[in-house]
Amino acid sequence: MNASGRQTSDPFDLTAGNAAAYLRQRPEYASAARLDCRDLGGGVSNTVILAETPAERFVVKQALPQLRVKDEWLADRRRIFRERDALIDSAKLLPDGWIPEVLWSDEPNYLFAMRAAEEPGEFWKNRLLAGRIETEWGRRAGMALGLTIRGTWRSQFFEQKYGDRTAFDQLRSDPYYGTIARRNPDIAEFVEEWLPVTASNRFALTHGDWSPKNMLLTPSGMVFIDYECAHFGDPSFDAAFAINHFVLKGFHRPELAEEYLGLARVFFAWTLSVLPAEALAYFEAATARHLGFLLLARVDGKSPVEYLTDEDVRERVRKTAKTLIGERAERLERCFAAALAAVRA
Repeated sequence: MNASGRQTSDPFDLTAGNAAAYLRQRPEYASAARLDCRDLGGGVSNTVILAETPAERFVVKQALPQLRVKDEWLADRRRIFRERDALIDSAKLLPDGWIPEVLWSDEPNYLFAMRAAEEPGEFWKNRLLAGRIETEWGRRAGMALGLTIRGTWRSQFFEQKYGDRTAFDQLRSDPYYGTIARRNPDIAEFVEEWLPVTASNRFALTHGDWSPKNMLLTPSGMVFIDYECAHFGDPSFDAAFAINHFVLKGFHRPELAEEYLGLARVFFAWTLSVLPAEALAYFEAATARHLGFLLLARVDGKSPVEYLTDEDVRERVRKTAKTLIGERAERLERCFAAALAAVRA
């Protein structure tokens, strides 16, 4: 390994055990009196290490070539540089502090470093699973999405820089849409019909994982991370991706289902409030179409949500998703009504 960026061998695998030795090869950390490193997990697709010196706290993130899931799931490690660039460019679109500052990168080893979020921090997903449903964060997440779309809408700069959909296809299109089509032949024709439509909607920078697990709550507000699927495409996917998590948590916590759906409405209203007028014509219908597929993907795709373990609940999600897919639902209120009916059944 070579922290200076000069590669002398194959990329090394970053761990909490070797991170300090790796970092001390960089001049800015070589003489640090203390350099503590611990593993933050990184989900299924990355290794993420928190490093602390007496002077600063930062995060080092490395892309994995093989994702940590049951099925084989390979992805191009160069997606880490798309994420780095998207963080830098997205920071220019949103208020200060909403995006982590990128510090440096090591391209031969497929990693980069960014400033750690302010402590104490809590991922929004954990708060939602605990039943803490706060509309303030729905507003912030919706506004951030809307501002990103507005700031990049039909931008030639962003289309040229982020036009490659490789990471999105490897981490979303096939693992989600392709997998549910293979495992559910009865909806395969609908997937085949929808994918070319959404692929042709090349309108704005799309995060690709606009999920509460990638929204960190700090004393100063909400911080948005994990841009590895970023591409210039159909941003209604992001809206549906977030709403899908609110709906699924209603299946997980039936007693709070109406509150989770209320949060989805707040989120979507704030997204719409800052969209360019041209986007409004297609946005809700496309969001609703995505939502049916994404509901099914989180029980039958390559990355099912870990908190839906009861097969009866999973089957309710599956039936709801297939109903919406078969109807080609284009209104979110129809999606919400179908989900609430299934939760209460």
